[in-house]
Amino acid sequence: MSDAAQTTVSLSQRLRAHLAIARLDHSIKNLFVLPGIIVPLSIYPKLLTWRLVETLVWAFVAITLVACSNYVLNEVLDAPFDRLHPTKKNRPAALGQVNITLAYAQWIIMMQAGVAIGWTISRPFAITALALWVMGCVYNIKPLRTKDVPYLDVLTESVNNPLRMLLGWYAVAAWLVPPLSLLMCYWMIGCYFMALKRFSELREIGDRSVAGAYRASFKRYTQESLLVSVVFYASTAMLFFGAFVIRYRIELLLGFPLVALVMAIYFKLAFQRNSAVQNPEKLYREPGLMLWFTATVAVMVLLLFVRLPWLENIFMPTLPVVQPVSGTATSSVVIPLTTVRLS
Repeated sequence: MSDAAQTTVSLSQRLRAHLAIARLDHSIKNLFVLPGIIVPLSIYPKLLTWRLVETLVWAFVAITLVACSNYVLNEVLDAPFDRLHPTKKNRPAALGQVNITLAYAQWIIMMQAGVAIGWTISRPFAITALALWVMGCVYNIKPLRTKDVPYLDVLTESVNNPLRMLLGWYAVAAWLVPPLSLLMCYWMIGCYFMALKRFSELREIGDRSVAGAYRASFKRYTQESLLVSVVFYASTAMLFFGAFVIRYRIELLLGFPLVALVMAIYFKLAFQRNSAVQNPEKLYREPGLMLWFTATVAVMVLLLFVRLPWLENIFMPTLPVVQPVSGTATSSVVIPLTTVRLS
């Protein structure tokens, strides 16, 4: 799009375009922050106060500003490639409605505002918010631009998942160390979603040469390789989920069938034409997925606050300890291994 074409854009169009590239509708992804809020509250329910509610409001403002900053950068740098996509060619930057200089200023100012607000919440929160912004740079800016590298694109983009969870965690209890198993599970779940998004996009475009012109990683991806990676990410996510459950909250085992069902429904959606999997912010239009997702969240939250000792007795590992009794005779005493609980 030439500079001359850009000068024909009216002021109102320009303002709407700069608002659009911030992708405020993608703020639905901030729901990934919620587990980071709920888990520490399940450990220390007394942390829930009106002051915390106020803090969380500001936390979501900060997260939204940093995330939108990343979206602005993405829109600007991807504009030449978006013009080759059947639907993304209608994005404001691709249409030449965005002033590039102002867009870069918008990118920096939104980040600074988000991190500044985060600093008033806690130092770990501000550092994590900055890390979220840095990952956006790694993903979009050359010479790294990991979005062009197969598999690395999925892994680096999905790091935003555990970072978002950490932001919720540090808004509630910056002094409490989050479990690594939970963070790894969250990362791999994000990879599962992102790999299915790539699969759905590649399947929708069909022609690999066209897909490769739009996104460099598609030159090496195939539908089969993406599905294989999906299986890997799902398996790894469930490995770390199981580690977290066994180590900290055994009751969550009861919610696993719902988690598996939601993942299966999401997998099926990736095969639909013009699937919402390609645009996660539109997943609310899938009533079946939303119904089971809501039920899953409700059950998992409930299980975080409920103790079921009988379940712990069933799954708690034990060791036989042989102790001598009256001379040479012996008897076996089974001693349970202690487990650390999030309570």
